[in-house]
Amino acid sequence: MTYRIAELPGDGVGTEVMEAAKIILDGVGFSAEYIRGDIGWEFWKSEGNALPERTVELLKSTDCALFGAITSKPKDEAAKELDPSIRDKGFVYFSPIVGMRQLLDLHTNMRPCMAFPGNPLNIREGVDIVVFRENTEGLYSGIEWWPLPEEVREVFMKHHPKWARFNELPPEDVAVTLRVISRKGARRIIRSAFEYARENGRKRLTLAEKPNVLRETSGLMTRVARKMAADYPMVKMDEANIDAMAMWMVKNPQDYEVIVSSNLFGDVLSDLGAQLVGGLGFASAANIGDDYAVFEPTHGSAPKYAGKSIVNPTAMILASRLMLRYLGENEMADRIENAVAAVIKEGRVRTRDMGGDASTMDMARAIRDAL
Repeated sequence: MTYRIAELPGDGVGTEVMEAAKIILDGVGFSAEYIRGDIGWEFWKSEGNALPERTVELLKSTDCALFGAITSKPKDEAAKELDPSIRDKGFVYFSPIVGMRQLLDLHTNMRPCMAFPGNPLNIREGVDIVVFRENTEGLYSGIEWWPLPEEVREVFMKHHPKWARFNELPPEDVAVTLRVISRKGARRIIRSAFEYARENGRKRLTLAEKPNVLRETSGLMTRVARKMAADYPMVKMDEANIDAMAMWMVKNPQDYEVIVSSNLFGDVLSDLGAQLVGGLGFASAANIGDDYAVFEPTHGSAPKYAGKSIVNPTAMILASRLMLRYLGENEMADRIENAVAAVIKEGRVRTRDMGGDASTMDMARAIRDAL
Protein backbone atom coordinates (compact mmCIF):
# COMPACT_ATOMS: atom_id res chain seq x y z
CA MET A 1 0.00 0.00 0.00
CA THR A 2 1.20 3.50 -0.84
CA TYR A 3 0.20 6.15 1.70
CA ARG A 4 -0.40 9.84 1.02
CA ILE A 5 1.61 11.76 3.62
CA ALA A 6 1.46 15.52 4.07
CA GLU A 7 5.04 16.74 4.45
CA LEU A 8 5.19 19.93 6.50
CA PRO A 9 8.84 20.85 7.13
CA GLY A 10 7.97 24.30 8.50
CA ASP A 11 10.75 26.59 9.69
CA GLY A 12 14.44 26.48 10.55
CA VAL A 13 15.82 22.99 11.06
CA GLY A 14 12.47 21.44 10.16
CA THR A 15 13.61 20.77 6.60
CA GLU A 16 16.78 18.98 7.74
CA VAL A 17 15.14 16.70 10.28
CA MET A 18 12.34 15.92 7.82
CA GLU A 19 14.86 14.72 5.24
CA ALA A 20 16.57 12.62 7.92
CA ALA A 21 13.27 10.94 8.82
CA LYS A 22 12.51 10.18 5.18
CA ILE A 23 15.87 8.39 4.84
CA ILE A 24 14.77 6.09 7.66
CA LEU A 25 11.27 5.58 6.27
CA ASP A 26 12.74 4.64 2.90
CA GLY A 27 15.10 2.29 4.70
CA VAL A 28 12.28 0.27 6.23
CA GLY A 29 10.46 0.08 2.91
CA PHE A 30 7.67 2.49 3.74
CA SER A 31 5.80 3.30 0.53
CA ALA A 32 4.54 6.86 0.49
CA GLU A 33 3.71 9.79 -1.72
CA TYR A 34 4.87 12.89 0.16
CA ILE A 35 2.91 16.05 -0.63
CA ARG A 36 4.59 19.18 0.65
CA GLY A 37 2.43 21.77 2.38
CA ASP A 38 3.03 25.46 3.10
CA ILE A 39 3.27 26.25 6.80
CA GLY A 40 5.30 28.49 9.05
CA TRP A 41 6.80 31.89 9.64
CA GLU A 42 7.48 32.87 6.02
CA PHE A 43 3.82 32.43 5.18
CA TRP A 44 2.83 34.47 8.21
CA LYS A 45 5.08 37.29 7.08
CA SER A 46 3.94 37.25 3.45
CA GLU A 47 0.28 36.25 3.79
CA GLY A 48 -0.72 36.93 7.40
CA ASN A 49 -1.47 33.24 7.96
CA ALA A 50 1.07 30.66 9.13
CA LEU A 51 -1.40 27.89 8.26
CA PRO A 52 -2.88 28.80 4.86
CA GLU A 53 -6.27 27.39 3.93
CA ARG A 54 -4.69 25.52 1.00
CA THR A 55 -2.60 23.57 3.50
CA VAL A 56 -5.66 22.71 5.58
CA GLU A 57 -7.32 21.36 2.43
CA LEU A 58 -4.17 19.39 1.61
CA LEU A 59 -4.23 17.76 5.03
CA LYS A 60 -7.80 16.63 4.47
CA SER A 61 -6.71 14.77 1.33
CA THR A 62 -3.92 12.76 2.98
CA ASP A 63 -3.68 9.84 5.40
CA CYS A 64 -1.73 11.80 8.03
CA ALA A 65 1.03 14.39 8.31
CA LEU A 66 4.68 14.65 9.32
CA PHE A 67 5.48 18.08 10.76
CA GLY A 68 9.00 19.46 11.23
CA ALA A 69 9.32 22.59 13.35
CA ILE A 70 7.77 25.99 13.73
CA THR A 71 8.85 29.49 14.70
CA SER A 72 6.36 31.22 17.00
CA LYS A 73 6.62 34.70 18.50
CA PRO A 74 4.40 36.85 20.73
CA LYS A 75 1.61 38.80 19.04
CA ASP A 76 3.31 42.19 18.97
CA GLU A 77 6.60 40.82 17.62
CA ALA A 78 4.76 38.81 14.98
CA ALA A 79 2.86 41.88 13.81
CA LYS A 80 6.09 43.81 13.28
CA GLU A 81 7.42 41.13 10.93
CA LEU A 82 4.47 41.23 8.54
CA ASP A 83 5.18 42.45 5.04
CA PRO A 84 4.46 46.20 4.97
CA SER A 85 1.76 45.67 2.35
CA ILE A 86 -0.39 43.67 4.78
CA ARG A 87 0.34 45.42 8.07
CA ASP A 88 -2.65 47.00 9.80
CA LYS A 89 -4.98 44.66 7.92
CA GLY A 90 -6.21 42.97 11.09
CA PHE A 91 -4.03 39.86 10.92
CA VAL A 92 -3.34 38.27 14.31
CA TYR A 93 -0.73 35.55 14.69
CA PHE A 94 -1.89 32.15 15.91
CA SER A 95 0.35 29.12 16.25
CA PRO A 96 -0.14 26.82 13.24
CA ILE A 97 0.41 23.64 15.24
CA VAL A 98 -2.26 24.73 17.73
CA GLY A 99 -4.41 25.67 14.73
CA MET A 100 -4.05 22.20 13.20
CA ARG A 101 -4.93 20.57 16.49
CA GLN A 102 -8.13 22.57 16.78
CA LEU A 103 -9.21 22.67 13.12
CA LEU A 104 -8.72 18.91 12.70
CA ASP A 105 -9.86 18.08 16.25
CA LEU A 106 -6.63 16.28 17.11
CA HIS A 107 -7.73 15.86 20.69
CA THR A 108 -5.04 13.49 21.95
CA ASN A 109 -1.38 14.42 22.29
CA MET A 110 0.82 11.45 23.16
CA ARG A 111 4.43 12.05 24.25
CA PRO A 112 6.65 9.01 24.93
CA CYS A 113 9.53 9.74 27.33
CA MET A 114 11.86 6.74 27.17
CA ALA A 115 15.48 6.59 28.34
CA PHE A 116 17.47 4.71 25.71
CA PRO A 117 20.34 2.80 27.38
CA GLY A 118 23.68 4.40 26.65
CA ASN A 119 22.35 7.90 26.03
CA PRO A 120 24.88 10.20 27.77
CA LEU A 121 22.15 12.82 28.18
CA ASN A 122 19.87 10.64 30.31
CA ILE A 123 19.33 12.32 33.66
CA ARG A 124 17.68 9.15 34.98
CA GLU A 125 17.96 5.62 33.65
CA GLY A 126 15.06 3.22 33.29
CA VAL A 127 12.47 5.91 32.55
CA ASP A 128 9.57 4.83 30.31
CA ILE A 129 6.67 7.25 30.73
CA VAL A 130 3.99 8.14 28.20
CA VAL A 131 2.31 11.50 28.80
CA PHE A 132 -1.20 12.04 27.45
CA ARG A 133 -2.11 15.70 27.07
CA GLU A 134 -5.51 17.05 26.07
CA ASN A 135 -4.77 18.89 22.85
CA THR A 136 -7.62 21.26 21.96
CA GLU A 137 -8.96 22.86 25.14
CA GLY A 138 -7.73 24.19 28.47
CA LEU A 139 -5.66 27.36 28.55
CA TYR A 140 -4.77 26.85 24.88
CA SER A 141 -8.38 27.23 23.74
CA GLY A 142 -7.48 30.65 22.37
CA ILE A 143 -10.23 32.54 24.22
CA GLU A 144 -8.43 35.63 25.50
CA TRP A 145 -8.98 39.35 25.97
CA TRP A 146 -6.71 42.33 26.30
CA PRO A 147 -7.76 45.01 26.91
CA LEU A 148 -10.77 43.53 28.67
CA PRO A 149 -14.06 44.49 26.93
CA GLU A 150 -16.59 46.19 29.15
CA GLU A 151 -19.27 43.62 28.30
CA VAL A 152 -17.04 40.79 29.50
CA ARG A 153 -16.20 42.69 32.67
CA GLU A 154 -19.91 43.15 33.42
CA VAL A 155 -20.60 39.44 32.95
CA PHE A 156 -17.77 38.50 35.29
CA MET A 157 -18.97 40.96 37.91
CA LYS A 158 -22.53 39.69 37.68
CA HIS A 159 -21.68 36.00 37.93
CA HIS A 160 -18.64 35.72 40.18
CA PRO A 161 -17.95 37.56 43.44
CA LYS A 162 -14.19 36.98 43.21
CA TRP A 163 -14.08 39.35 40.25
CA ALA A 164 -14.76 42.32 42.51
CA ARG A 165 -11.09 42.92 43.33
CA PHE A 166 -10.27 43.31 39.64
CA ASN A 167 -13.32 45.33 38.67
CA GLU A 168 -11.90 48.80 39.22
CA LEU A 169 -8.72 48.20 37.22
CA PRO A 170 -8.44 49.98 33.86
CA PRO A 171 -9.22 47.69 30.87
CA GLU A 172 -5.64 47.94 29.61
CA ASP A 173 -4.36 46.67 32.97
CA VAL A 174 -6.27 43.36 32.80
CA ALA A 175 -5.73 40.38 30.52
CA VAL A 176 -7.91 37.26 30.74
CA THR A 177 -7.44 33.77 29.31
CA LEU A 178 -10.19 31.20 29.81
CA ARG A 179 -9.38 27.66 30.88
CA VAL A 180 -12.06 25.63 29.13
CA ILE A 181 -12.52 21.97 30.06
CA SER A 182 -15.47 20.14 28.54
CA ARG A 183 -16.77 16.77 29.67
CA LYS A 184 -16.31 15.54 26.09
CA GLY A 185 -12.69 16.70 26.03
CA ALA A 186 -11.95 15.16 29.41
CA ARG A 187 -13.51 11.86 28.40
CA ARG A 188 -11.57 11.65 25.16
CA ILE A 189 -8.11 12.25 26.59
CA ILE A 190 -8.65 10.07 29.65
CA ARG A 191 -10.12 7.28 27.53
CA SER A 192 -7.12 7.49 25.19
CA ALA A 193 -4.74 7.15 28.12
CA PHE A 194 -6.59 4.20 29.67
CA GLU A 195 -6.84 2.43 26.30
CA TYR A 196 -3.12 2.86 25.71
CA ALA A 197 -2.36 1.47 29.15
CA ARG A 198 -4.65 -1.52 28.61
CA GLU A 199 -3.34 -2.30 25.11
CA ASN A 200 0.31 -2.00 26.12
CA GLY A 201 0.19 -3.86 29.43
CA ARG A 202 0.84 -0.79 31.58
CA LYS A 203 -0.50 -1.18 35.09
CA ARG A 204 -0.48 2.38 36.42
CA LEU A 205 -2.13 5.57 35.19
CA THR A 206 -1.69 8.88 37.03
CA LEU A 207 -4.01 11.85 36.63
CA ALA A 208 -2.08 15.10 37.15
CA GLU A 209 -4.36 18.06 37.83
CA LYS A 210 -5.04 20.66 40.57
CA PRO A 211 -8.62 20.14 41.79
CA ASN A 212 -7.90 21.52 45.25
CA VAL A 213 -7.50 24.99 43.70
CA LEU A 214 -8.95 24.78 40.18
CA ARG A 215 -12.08 23.27 41.60
CA GLU A 216 -14.32 23.43 38.57
CA THR A 217 -11.98 22.66 35.64
CA SER A 218 -9.57 20.22 37.28
CA GLY A 219 -12.53 19.02 39.31
CA LEU A 220 -14.34 17.98 36.14
CA MET A 221 -11.24 16.15 34.86
CA THR A 222 -10.97 14.32 38.16
CA ARG A 223 -14.62 13.30 38.28
CA VAL A 224 -14.48 11.95 34.74
CA ALA A 225 -11.29 10.00 35.45
CA ARG A 226 -12.61 8.44 38.65
CA LYS A 227 -15.76 7.27 36.92
CA MET A 228 -13.90 5.91 33.90
CA ALA A 229 -11.39 4.02 36.03
CA ALA A 230 -14.12 1.49 36.81
CA ASP A 231 -14.01 0.38 33.16
CA TYR A 232 -10.32 -0.53 33.47
CA PRO A 233 -9.80 -2.76 36.50
CA MET A 234 -6.49 -3.98 35.03
CA VAL A 235 -5.04 -0.44 35.35
CA LYS A 236 -4.52 1.19 38.74
CA MET A 237 -5.37 4.90 38.65
CA ASP A 238 -3.94 7.36 41.13
CA GLU A 239 -4.03 11.14 41.33
CA ALA A 240 -1.41 13.82 41.93
CA ASN A 241 -1.54 17.59 42.05
CA ILE A 242 0.36 19.06 39.12
CA ASP A 243 3.02 20.77 41.25
CA ALA A 244 3.68 17.60 43.24
CA MET A 245 3.71 15.60 40.00
CA ALA A 246 6.59 17.69 38.67
CA MET A 247 8.54 16.96 41.84
CA TRP A 248 7.79 13.23 41.77
CA MET A 249 8.76 12.93 38.10
CA VAL A 250 12.21 14.26 38.95
CA LYS A 251 12.55 12.25 42.15
CA ASN A 252 11.06 8.89 41.14
CA PRO A 253 10.35 8.85 37.38
CA GLN A 254 10.70 5.08 37.17
CA ASP A 255 7.53 4.73 39.24
CA TYR A 256 5.29 6.18 36.52
CA GLU A 257 3.95 4.52 33.39
CA VAL A 258 1.14 6.65 31.93
CA ILE A 259 0.35 10.23 32.95
CA VAL A 260 -2.73 12.09 31.72
CA SER A 261 -3.46 15.78 32.09
CA SER A 262 -5.04 18.86 30.58
CA ASN A 263 -3.39 20.95 27.88
CA LEU A 264 -0.97 23.30 29.65
CA PHE A 265 -0.17 20.90 32.50
CA GLY A 266 0.49 18.09 30.02
CA ASP A 267 2.69 20.40 27.95
CA VAL A 268 4.87 21.17 30.96
CA LEU A 269 5.08 17.57 32.21
CA SER A 270 5.94 16.17 28.78
CA ASP A 271 8.85 18.60 28.39
CA LEU A 272 10.02 17.72 31.88
CA GLY A 273 9.86 14.06 30.93
CA ALA A 274 11.78 14.76 27.73
CA GLN A 275 14.63 16.36 29.65
CA LEU A 276 14.89 13.34 31.92
CA VAL A 277 15.64 11.16 28.88
CA GLY A 278 17.99 13.37 26.87
CA GLY A 279 16.16 16.56 26.00
CA LEU A 280 14.05 17.70 23.09
CA GLY A 281 16.36 16.02 20.60
CA PHE A 282 14.70 12.76 21.66
CA ALA A 283 11.13 14.02 22.20
CA SER A 284 8.48 13.02 19.67
CA ALA A 285 4.74 13.53 19.76
CA ALA A 286 1.60 12.22 18.13
CA ASN A 287 -1.41 14.52 17.68
CA ILE A 288 -4.30 12.13 17.10
CA GLY A 289 -7.96 12.70 16.33
CA ASP A 290 -10.77 10.41 15.29
CA ASP A 291 -10.01 10.80 11.57
CA TYR A 292 -6.53 12.29 11.22
CA ALA A 293 -3.15 12.61 12.93
CA VAL A 294 -0.04 14.80 12.82
CA PHE A 295 3.37 13.58 14.02
CA GLU A 296 6.16 15.89 15.11
CA PRO A 297 9.36 16.36 17.08
CA THR A 298 8.64 18.75 19.91
CA HIS A 299 11.74 20.91 19.57
CA GLY A 300 11.60 24.36 18.04
CA SER A 301 12.86 25.59 14.70
CA ALA A 302 16.32 26.59 16.08
CA PRO A 303 16.93 29.19 13.32
CA LYS A 304 20.55 29.75 14.38
CA TYR A 305 21.30 26.13 13.49
CA ALA A 306 19.31 26.03 10.24
CA GLY A 307 21.31 24.84 7.27
CA LYS A 308 24.27 23.68 9.36
CA SER A 309 23.20 20.02 9.65
CA ILE A 310 24.21 19.80 13.31
CA VAL A 311 20.90 19.14 15.09
CA ASN A 312 19.88 15.75 16.42
CA PRO A 313 17.24 14.18 14.11
CA THR A 314 16.27 11.44 16.57
CA ALA A 315 13.06 13.15 17.73
CA MET A 316 11.84 13.45 14.14
CA ILE A 317 12.81 9.84 13.43
CA LEU A 318 10.90 8.70 16.51
CA ALA A 319 7.94 10.79 15.33
CA SER A 320 7.98 8.80 12.10
CA ARG A 321 7.91 5.65 14.23
CA LEU A 322 4.73 6.95 15.92
CA MET A 323 3.25 7.59 12.49
CA LEU A 324 3.93 4.01 11.45
CA ARG A 325 2.18 2.69 14.55
CA TYR A 326 -0.83 4.88 13.79
CA LEU A 327 -0.94 3.43 10.27
CA GLY A 328 -0.70 -0.13 11.60
CA GLU A 329 2.83 -0.68 10.26
CA ASN A 330 4.06 -2.06 13.57
CA GLU A 331 6.91 -4.19 12.21
CA MET A 332 8.44 -1.13 10.54
CA ALA A 333 7.95 0.90 13.72
CA ASP A 334 9.69 -1.76 15.79
CA ARG A 335 12.64 -1.81 13.39
CA ILE A 336 13.08 1.96 13.72
CA GLU A 337 12.89 1.87 17.51
CA ASN A 338 15.39 -0.98 17.67
CA ALA A 339 17.77 0.78 15.26
CA VAL A 340 17.65 4.02 17.26
CA ALA A 341 18.33 2.06 20.45
CA ALA A 342 21.25 0.21 18.85
CA VAL A 343 22.95 3.37 17.57
CA ILE A 344 22.57 5.15 20.90
CA LYS A 345 23.83 2.16 22.87
CA GLU A 346 26.86 1.67 20.62
CA GLY A 347 27.79 5.35 21.03
CA ARG A 348 29.97 5.49 17.92
CA VAL A 349 27.81 8.12 16.20
CA ARG A 350 26.68 11.02 18.35
CA THR A 351 25.39 14.45 17.44
CA ARG A 352 26.71 17.58 19.14
CA ASP A 353 24.07 17.61 21.85
CA MET A 354 25.30 14.12 22.81
CA GLY A 355 28.93 15.21 22.96
CA GLY A 356 29.91 14.03 19.49
CA ASP A 357 30.52 15.64 16.12
CA ALA A 358 28.16 13.70 13.84
CA SER A 359 25.99 15.71 11.49
CA THR A 360 22.22 15.41 11.23
CA MET A 361 22.58 13.15 8.20
CA ASP A 362 25.42 11.15 9.78
CA MET A 363 23.03 10.21 12.57
CA ALA A 364 20.25 9.41 10.12
CA ARG A 365 22.49 7.20 8.00
CA ALA A 366 23.77 5.37 11.08
CA ILE A 367 20.21 4.58 12.15
CA ARG A 368 19.31 3.53 8.61
CA ASP A 369 22.30 1.17 8.52
CA ALA A 370 21.17 -0.37 11.82
CA LEU A 371 17.68 -1.20 10.57
